[in-house]
Amino acid sequence: MQDVTSLPYMEVVASCGPPDYFFTEYFRVHEHSRLEPHILRSITENESGRPVFAQLIGERPDDLRRTVRDLLSHPVAGIDLNMGCPAPKVYKKNVGGGLLRDLADADRVIGVLRDAVPGFFSVKMRVGFEDDSRFDELLGLIAKHEVDLLSLHTRLVRDGYRGSARHDYGKRAVESLSCPVLVNGDLSSASRALEVLEQTGAHGVMIGRAAIRNPWIFRQLRELQAGLSPHRPTLADVHRYLEQLYDAFNQPEVPEGKQVARMKKFLNFVGLGVDEEGRFLHKVRRAKTRSELFGICSHHLLEKGRGELPFPDEPFPGLVARPNREGPAQPVPDATCS
Repeated sequence: MQDVTSLPYMEVVASCGPPDYFFTEYFRVHEHSRLEPHILRSITENESGRPVFAQLIGERPDDLRRTVRDLLSHPVAGIDLNMGCPAPKVYKKNVGGGLLRDLADADRVIGVLRDAVPGFFSVKMRVGFEDDSRFDELLGLIAKHEVDLLSLHTRLVRDGYRGSARHDYGKRAVESLSCPVLVNGDLSSASRALEVLEQTGAHGVMIGRAAIRNPWIFRQLRELQAGLSPHRPTLADVHRYLEQLYDAFNQPEVPEGKQVARMKKFLNFVGLGVDEEGRFLHKVRRAKTRSELFGICSHHLLEKGRGELPFPDEPFPGLVARPNREGPAQPVPDATCS
């Protein structure tokens, strides 16, 4: 996830039980782009022992080729093309999910990268832009260009993160393609991820937001697959996780207020599992200093014996991981696909 899953986060989540492999934040590719140092560090300085795939977002053939050449001089496990980002500021530039508006653009970009990448090449995409009417054609492009791995978020680009992910698309992709398929979307817990794996027959799952809330999710999923009782973190474990994050991201030259603001990107997700009324979220979103922030964390996660309570597997319903939205989420109609 952009601006979140950088090297410090990877280091912390690896200490809780790492995923099988990591994908970087996306490298922005355009005429004047260069490899962004802070993203490159998640490849060159990653000591987790897990493979790291370099994620790209762009559309210009020459710039994509140049970026691939630059990345291949570093220890990348493969190159990943983002064709799924639903942020309007991204897709309006005809990159990310914007490539799904015109399949000729998607065909061209996938082809350019397939030719440029001698090794492992993967694609992350959604099931369509406005509707799913060309989903089978999209799968055809993945097969045509011999993509090595597809990560499929089972919503439309226009859906953003509204409505429910529809994992029947994942099953269709698995049945259609010879390459492995990872399913993504609404994998809110290890048990839910295992359920989706069984429903779709997918090779695996890609987990983003849920791993920010619960960094033990990868360990838990492996334990469930092995027939073991999954690790059950406590609220005290969550407090330690937040301390680890703060320390991992802390830089002496960064003002305390900015460091606290960065932490709120994580707390917006962690807070979904702290209390069902959303009091923790309401308070931490207003904290301005480290002392204030961790005073709130201690009150809600440690005091009066709370530290021994289990951290919920699933987020509480009605809470949303957005700043300035502490109350219950407003009803959103389910997304429909034609």
